[in-house]
Amino acid sequence: MTQTSGKTWFITGASRGFGREWTIAALERGDRVAATARDTSTLDDLVATYGDALLPLQLDVTDRAADFAAVQRAADHFGQLDVVVNNAGYGHFGFVEELTEEEFRAQLETNVFGAMWVTQAALPIMREQGSGHVLQVSSIGGISAFPLVGAYHASKWALEGFSQALAQEVAGFGVKVTIIEPGGFATDWGGSSASHSERLPAYEELFEQVAEQRSKRVGTPGDPQASATAVLRLVDADEPPLRAFLGEAPLGIARADYESRLAEWEAWQDNAVAAQG
Repeated sequence: MTQTSGKTWFITGASRGFGREWTIAALERGDRVAATARDTSTLDDLVATYGDALLPLQLDVTDRAADFAAVQRAADHFGQLDVVVNNAGYGHFGFVEELTEEEFRAQLETNVFGAMWVTQAALPIMREQGSGHVLQVSSIGGISAFPLVGAYHASKWALEGFSQALAQEVAGFGVKVTIIEPGGFATDWGGSSASHSERLPAYEELFEQVAEQRSKRVGTPGDPQASATAVLRLVDADEPPLRAFLGEAPLGIARADYESRLAEWEAWQDNAVAAQG
């Protein structure tokens, strides 16, 4: 099939949350979407509604070969690839001392390596087209950090690092990169899709404090459905930003964090200069 109008999207983690809402928003306006999920039956209702405009693909993003095959199949099926959304991911809850090697590696395999493989698979197609837009779904946790989710922060900081480098590497080919940084939204991120470390008794009191702090910080969670309008504006922008918050809270968190960092670096600048010799 060759696309003649609208955009073609490739969205990972489309079974729920942001991925599902953004898939629906793209389809509603007449775009085409290759939507991936571990279980494609979760997309059956969308196939029934949108027909050939939706290509459901079974995918575990930690499988590099499967990522490359899925991206190529989407491009071959629709004839082009305009927007790639690396949305598949989950949150792991556990203090750093509690993390097992398996838990930490699994967090990175999905949130970092999965996005890396899908991105690498899409780039040759976009370079040949001379256009394309990669959306990396990070988090306010990609630039700040809080207790209990150290593994998640590690994954999102890594995602942001390679994506900022990538944006500079592919700009000359007409390919754009945007890192999306949501605050708290009513997705399943902290629900059944999350994983948890076995808790150590020494951290029990801190665990209760952190839970209370998180509740205050997040406030009223945002509506994932409403976020779709903001994402469509990003993909339609002639000059989209490298980074884009979703929600009201992230800007305040980022401002406080960066002001604190700058003040601390400046306070220790004499020591930094002395280290130079």
